[in-house]
Amino acid sequence: MDTADVEWMMWFSTFREHIVFALSGHVIFAKICSLLAPQYRSLVYLVYGALAVFCSMGWTYVALILSHCVLLYSISLVKLRWLCFLAGLTTLATFKMEPFISWQNCERKDGNYSILELLKYNFYLPFFYFGPIMTFDKFYLQANNPDLTRKDGEMWNIVVKALLHVGIITFVGVLLHFMYILTIPSDMKLLKHVSDWAVVGLAYLNLVYDWVKAAVMFGVINTVSRLDHLDPPKAPKCITLLYVFSEAHFDRGINEFLCKYVYNYLGGKHDNIVDELIASLCTYGITALWLGPSWVVFIWAFFNCFGLNFEMWTAKFFTMEPFISIEMAISDSMSRRIRAVFNTFNFWMIVLYNVLALNSLEFAKLVAKRLLLKGFPFTTITVMFVTYCLIQLIKERERRQALIDDPDPIPPPPPVPPVIQEEPVAPQTEEPIKPKSE
Repeated sequence: MDTADVEWMMWFSTFREHIVFALSGHVIFAKICSLLAPQYRSLVYLVYGALAVFCSMGWTYVALILSHCVLLYSISLVKLRWLCFLAGLTTLATFKMEPFISWQNCERKDGNYSILELLKYNFYLPFFYFGPIMTFDKFYLQANNPDLTRKDGEMWNIVVKALLHVGIITFVGVLLHFMYILTIPSDMKLLKHVSDWAVVGLAYLNLVYDWVKAAVMFGVINTVSRLDHLDPPKAPKCITLLYVFSEAHFDRGINEFLCKYVYNYLGGKHDNIVDELIASLCTYGITALWLGPSWVVFIWAFFNCFGLNFEMWTAKFFTMEPFISIEMAISDSMSRRIRAVFNTFNFWMIVLYNVLALNSLEFAKLVAKRLLLKGFPFTTITVMFVTYCLIQLIKERERRQALIDDPDPIPPPPPVPPVIQEEPVAPQTEEPIKPKSE
């Protein structure tokens, strides 16, 4: 079996029985509390989650999390946003430093949240180990909502998705016994004898696998949290559908948090290049701290930050004349075809940058060399053409979905012609008629 993915092996092999036992207990206790005392269900989440973390991680880790909660809550009482953010980044950094590695906020205009609510949020077991991240304000409202009614067919959808995730976990477990897509990229001697097609396909499959892993892990947790009457963030967008850097994120919760408190807060309307650069640098700086600072993470953050800004620079450039007039003159389908050409190169830049983070710098350099240099022209043109057709299909799918979501969109107002300013003409005043002198 391919055991190169430590995360998959840890959760679905080594600690599989423990996770199933802990989550099953959470579902049972949460259901009993929802039936007997629904107003205290969030408190049950806290108690059960804290006990589960204590049994699995020990008292030192629980004490570390508690100290973080007390520190952040105390600072939040001051109600200074920058101080809260600084304290949050400092506590986040402690997870990447010794001895803390071995041992392993929110805003309200009127009044203050209690520290008990913060503890409930941090020790909610389904989100504790895996994610996805749900921002505190949403968790607070949903966990304390007394209305526990469900929509028609909601339980049936939860059961179907649970069975689907079990099937995918089984399929991936079997697949790892036959396809060593995670181990092969680390064997550079073997890759020298592999064709260009195999190297490019291997890079793409590594990203698909990472997306499947994230979708399954978040999907299992989302299923459990929906049983608790929560509405967690959706699963990550499929890697095949990503052709712009602004959507290249796996955890929608983390992305929502960063956009709310960093990217949109600093970038404003995202129409200024300097503000956009500062906002994206701060966003990827915090992301690098979140992932754990290393040279590979820094390089990954730099290239993704560059890609995001380059998209904005390019979009601004093509809004100038004569490009904007040309686009207004051509059809919508032709405009999508032209945009798909640029998105094709974007797609493979996203693949290369993320292969760098998932595998290694050497493998990313090898893929780039095989795709752009050694494989030119046959492999390069063929891969780019197939990718171009794929993006055309994606754009057509998005267009049809947009028509379903908004079947009668309001047409944009017609362009206002420029007003030609004429030089003002001095008004002519007639002299008063003098009566003739007699």
